[in-house]
Amino acid sequence: MNDFPHENNPNQNEPPKPRIPSQFSAEPVSPQPGQPVPPPIQRPAVQPEPPELVEEPVLAMPVEQTAPATSVGEKGNGPTAELFNRVTAEVRKLFVGQDELVLGTLVALFSGGHVLIESVPGLGKTLFVRTLGRVLGCKFGRIQFTADLMPSDITGSPLFDMKTQEFRFRPGPVFTQLLLADEINRSPAKTHAALLEIMQEYRVTVDGKSHKLDPPFLVMATQNPIESEGTYNLPEAQLDRFMLKLVADYPDEMQEANILVSHSVNRDLDRRLAELQQVTTPEEIMAISRQSEQVLVDPRLVDYINKIVRQTRQWPQFYMGASPRAGLALMQCARTLAAFAGRDYAVPDDVRELILPVLRHRVILSAEAEVEGRSVDELLQQLILSVEVPRL
Repeated sequence: MNDFPHENNPNQNEPPKPRIPSQFSAEPVSPQPGQPVPPPIQRPAVQPEPPELVEEPVLAMPVEQTAPATSVGEKGNGPTAELFNRVTAEVRKLFVGQDELVLGTLVALFSGGHVLIESVPGLGKTLFVRTLGRVLGCKFGRIQFTADLMPSDITGSPLFDMKTQEFRFRPGPVFTQLLLADEINRSPAKTHAALLEIMQEYRVTVDGKSHKLDPPFLVMATQNPIESEGTYNLPEAQLDRFMLKLVADYPDEMQEANILVSHSVNRDLDRRLAELQQVTTPEEIMAISRQSEQVLVDPRLVDYINKIVRQTRQWPQFYMGASPRAGLALMQCARTLAAFAGRDYAVPDDVRELILPVLRHRVILSAEAEVEGRSVDELLQQLILSVEVPRL
């Protein structure tokens, strides 16, 4: 084997072949002597890679933006919303739970109505009235209705004054601003009739002379749904006077635990009430109530309220439907609820939230519905779904 491969190579005397340039070579090639200069190589132009297509979001046509409706519980603007937040925050320092009771009572108070509460004993209704009276700066009172309660026991009666030798009117416990009528269905019909004038006319007439009550005036009447022995059913005329009927149920587990912690200490309740801050006055409450009357209710919303009230009179499971007073109460409460949320206009959610409290005591089930065990709230929910909600 040769160590030098060029010695026996038959092609070693041949001239070197010219190097053929490659189109992919980047080195320049020098021409050999006596050879023509090759033309410049035309290198193909490098095509740039196409950019990736990125889908751009399609911009919608500009539309008129409307602010979402603020619901009760959110921090709304306006004097009514600020007052509502201050009142509820102060009440929560002593009264735990029962959100529907607190909201419904304040709605009725600022709407000039009264509240019927259906609940079992021991849920703190008396504590709530005393707490609310302290926070609002209003006088409060409580009447325990019994079977032998006479009308003069609540309205007052004239007494003979020995010094002046003439009769002097002694006001009864109804002369207050927040009145808790506990177990109102235990009193006879004549006592109900005396309370009826007070709730509607805000005055007491004794011996042909009228005595006006100080505004605001709110009656919170309670009745026990379990016990029926020794009770008198409220007549429909008086039930219709109550703007709302609220159902107070047992608190949940966490709320009941808070009640056990905060109210198990043997401490004077009057002292705890004195620690609460008064956040408003009766004069401010009346001024705020007048401002709430300016809340706008769209005509389509008025038609929605009218359809719901009229539908109760045609619903097959209802023996008797709601009266026009129910529609008025629904509109007034919707205005107040909108003001509590900081809005100067009402929305369908305001109406839907108040339909059950406004209508549940104004309709009567038919005999067939009672036999089937249907409830008023269940049938009202079906009625609400049958009426189309307007889009405002």
